[in-house]
Parts: sequence; structure tokens; C-alpha cells
Amino acid sequence: MRGNLTAIHRFIISLAVILSCGEAFAEEFPGRAVYPDIPVISTEDLFKQFDNSIVVDARTAYEYETLRIKGAINIPLKLNDSVFIKRVRDLRAKSSKAIVFYCNGHTCMKSYKAARKAMLYSKIDNVFAYDAGVFDWAKSHPDLAELLGKSPVTGDMLISKARFKQHSLPAEKFIKTATDDVAILDIRDRRQRDGFYIFSGYENSIPLNEKDRLEKFILDVKKKNKKLYIYDTVGKQVRWLQYYLESMKLKNYFFMEGGAKAFFEVPISKLIDKD
Repeated sequence: MRGNLTAIHRFIISLAVILSCGEAFAEEFPGRAVYPDIPVISTEDLFKQFDNSIVVDARTAYEYETLRIKGAINIPLKLNDSVFIKRVRDLRAKSSKAIVFYCNGHTCMKSYKAARKAMLYSKIDNVFAYDAGVFDWAKSHPDLAELLGKSPVTGDMLISKARFKQHSLPAEKFIKTATDDVAILDIRDRRQRDGFYIFSGYENSIPLNEKDRLEKFILDVKKKNKKLYIYDTVGKQVRWLQYYLESMKLKNYFFMEGGAKAFFEVPISKLIDKD
């Protein structure tokens, strides 16, 4: 009887551990519950199978060109479905290796969505989502990552959340302090902008994909020693632009927390100067 109780206790403990681990994974990787049909691969397993895998970056070209897994191919999820499917099928036609999609990781859903689209629409198998993402990869395997074309990616090259926060302003403060001596840059694309300008045309509108114009503008701001205010749609795209600003030795720049979306959440009464 004593032995049976011990066995039961062990089973209960083991079950508790499994359940707690499952809850931890669900909390750390919320996308796994949303996309339970998508096979995932860990950082350790991807490293072991790296030479036998085709790694695909499902993010935008700008994010890919900023920080990526070394040797990764860029097939943005935002591509037209027919174009995306053709490019994935072309990969499979050339190799039977595992195709592993990744994005920024943990809470980013693009890796799952890209893998599902490859499985359901491209009708290919041996597909995985690397949901830990590019930042975890760069930290674990810096020699197999590239930042602005440079490798290895050392820890000090990655911009921390604290460092990003140092260059961020709440929407209300951003708007109120955007005086005439500040250069304002809207990096949303035309579709995101939809004809709406927060600063009624006083800002400079240059999408991230227009790299030459963007670089010329930033260099001009730096030459004039002006403060630079930048905003996007929801405060995420600026994270990638920051790497370029730092590489260009720009110091006096700030982002709008939450992007243009945050602007609409600020009560108009707070934006109007009172006598």
C-alpha cells in the first residue's frame, strides 16, 4: 500500500510539473494556444538542425535588413498571397529540408501565420515556426546572426528596452513639445497614413522602404543639429529605425509612444492650450 501511494504521489507531482510547464509556455508563447496546429522548433533544436533547415524571415524587408538570422531568406507575410505561395513553393522545389519561419518572437504571430499559409495554401510539409524569434537567436548564437550586415552580433549591439525607452515620449508630451525647432518625421506608409497627418503637413513623410530619402533627411537633420521627433502607426516600426539612427551617430531623437494610434487616445482638451 505504501508503495502504491508513493507511485500515485509521483504521478501527481509529475502531472503538476507538466501542467505548470504548459502554463508557463502558454504565457511565454501565447501564439501556441492560438495556432495549436503549427509545429514549433526551439532555439536549441534549430541550432542542431541549422544546416538541414531553410530559415525564412516572415517580417518586412526593413526588419530583415536590420537584424536577421544569418543566411535567412526574406519572404514577408505581408506579400500578396499568390506571390508568397509561389516563393515558398519555389523553396520546396529546390530542397526537401525543413522550412522554418521566424519573426520577432514570443508574442509575434507572423511565424505561425506564415507557417500555416505555407502548409494550407502552398500544400507543403516539414514546416515549422521558430517562435522564440530573432532576438533570442541573436543572444544565443551571435555568430549566426547579422545586425546591419555585421556578424557576430554582440550583446551591446542590441538595443535594450530601457535604451529604447530613453528615446520615447508619451503622445501628449510628444505633441506639445513638437515646436518649430524640431524636425518631425512620419514613417508610416501611404496605406497606414490614409491621408491623415497629425501635424497638418508640417511633418516630413518618408516610409521606411524609401531608404535613400530617409537617410538623406536624417543626415540633414544631424547637420543642422536639430532635435528629431519620429512616429509610426503603433510605436513598433521605430524600434528598427533606432538601429540606423544609432549607426548614424544621431543622439537627439525621440519616438512617440504608441505611435499615431496613441494620438487618438489623448483627449483633445489636453492638447488645447488654456489661457
